[in-house]
Amino acid sequence: MTEFKEEVYSKEFNLKLWKKLYKYLIPHKKVLLILALVMIAVGAIDAVFPVMNKYAVDNFIVKGRLNGLSVFACTYGGLVLIQGLNVWLLIAFAGKLETWLAYDIRKAGFEKLQQLSFSYYDQKAVGWLMSRMTSDVKKIGQIISWGFVDSIWGLTMMFFMMILMFIYNYKLALVTLAVLPILIVVSVYFQKKILAAYRKVRKINSRITGAFNEGISGARTTKTLVREDKNLLEFSSLTKEMKGSSIRAAIFSSLYLPIVLTLASVGTALALYAGGRAVFLQEIEYGTLVLFLSYTTLFFEPVFQLARVFAELQYAQASAERVLSMIETEPEIKDSKDVIAEFGDNFNPIRENWPEIKGEISFNNISFYYTAEEKVLENFNLKVNTGETIALVGQTGSGKSTIVNILCRFYEPVSGEVLIDGIDYRQRSQLWLHENIGYVLQTPHLFSGTIRENICYGKLDASDEEIIAAAKLVNAHQFIKKLAKGYDTEVGEGGGLLSTGQKQLISFARAVIANPKIFVLDEATSSIDTEMEQIIQEAIKNVLKGRTNFIIAHRLSTIRAADRILVIKKGKTIEEGSHKELMEKEGYYYNLYTNQFLKENQQATG
Repeated sequence: MTEFKEEVYSKEFNLKLWKKLYKYLIPHKKVLLILALVMIAVGAIDAVFPVMNKYAVDNFIVKGRLNGLSVFACTYGGLVLIQGLNVWLLIAFAGKLETWLAYDIRKAGFEKLQQLSFSYYDQKAVGWLMSRMTSDVKKIGQIISWGFVDSIWGLTMMFFMMILMFIYNYKLALVTLAVLPILIVVSVYFQKKILAAYRKVRKINSRITGAFNEGISGARTTKTLVREDKNLLEFSSLTKEMKGSSIRAAIFSSLYLPIVLTLASVGTALALYAGGRAVFLQEIEYGTLVLFLSYTTLFFEPVFQLARVFAELQYAQASAERVLSMIETEPEIKDSKDVIAEFGDNFNPIRENWPEIKGEISFNNISFYYTAEEKVLENFNLKVNTGETIALVGQTGSGKSTIVNILCRFYEPVSGEVLIDGIDYRQRSQLWLHENIGYVLQTPHLFSGTIRENICYGKLDASDEEIIAAAKLVNAHQFIKKLAKGYDTEVGEGGGLLSTGQKQLISFARAVIANPKIFVLDEATSSIDTEMEQIIQEAIKNVLKGRTNFIIAHRLSTIRAADRILVIKKGKTIEEGSHKELMEKEGYYYNLYTNQFLKENQQATG
């Protein structure tokens, strides 16, 4: 299974991190304000209830009279109704805040994923990204919304109770709150332990999600290679590590909360001892002792909840670090400010300023490497005329795909320049280039939905006539109209309900519907049978007319009509010419072609 490096994050509580998340709360500041006011009301009323009980004890129970009881009962009942309304409001607004917050963060994350360069996806597993966008975002939404609710309620309730305790008897208040310094020390200690433990749990969880994704997407390969037992062993190792880390994290949390409860019990015992003695000496009323006993129980309830929020905050910080690291990642390939001002960006294009592409392309002294130790291209040069078809052949790893990826600006050269119609393509926007390129991959990918929806994915506002015209151009219309639902036929996840050849034809139609000026075929016929190859070859002839084309070829028989064939070896052009010219040279291409021709004949007759 593929291993991906995890970022190293801070080990302390990171206040700056949570401040960064504040911008996602700004659009919902009205809801936040209403929620804060509701929670202040809830906390204040909760603090007032014991005072009401004190009044009842001192004026009705101890004195044994009922005068004023009806007024007291109505007041008490009114507070209960108000509190019930407050609780309904807090649940409604906190739920909305959680949903909206998760939506906004996911939207920002998805937008960033559309902007990031290919190199980012080279380093991140799909499972890692899915974990960031799902469970991590959910955890952030929960802790900010419900953690905010519990924190405001708890702090408000504690504030009012402390004021009331000092008002009624400051000596007894000091005795009751004597355990607070110990609680602060314990909280600081466990904060570090819990944060480290939960961060490790999240890191392993990302690896498990990635392993799940690889196991599901590669199920067929697993079975054909009979790797079920080895995959299970690798996955069991991961889950065992997850189990150990989760247990350690749970132990720290389980120790922290009981300590808070124990300190609460100590506070209650101190209040009972000191308060009982004061009642015996007639220094305080019996109702005051009841008030303090109620407060020692109630005071540590919000402390307990704040401790829980604090523990969850550590858990959520690990999630927040990962989500924000993704959202704040800068794309390796970016348009300059001047280019964006003139031509727009991927989400706000200024199409009226876009110049028309003719299709003349120049690679000037291009050098490129994925890592400094592994150079792929070095001083590569190529001049392509408008409407010319260039075929690239060579061994795997020779640099063929890198050349077209640099052309498409999926990667940028380390040195040198790519000119389109005589202008460095970095002086134009990425979207301008990408909208003028049709790219058909060796393994076509279709999106879940209908054939119609997949074709118009290349031009979202395409009419039915344009969709059918594109399908006819690539010879896909014949097989589509034979399907029961025609263009409204579901393709299944990844196009799984269609054959590889059918998927390839649809991907052709999707690529040409926007009428791109530059066309790239990356071994588009290497995974299909001979009969379908003939259909696709005819489609290729139709598609390439009037465009500048690059073909990466596995089957050399498919590129004989190319204007020029470049034989690439270790990032350099070792032979160049038409099919006829290269065959006459009897060099590298000649040997490659004749060996493949003999092999295909043997397979056909064998």
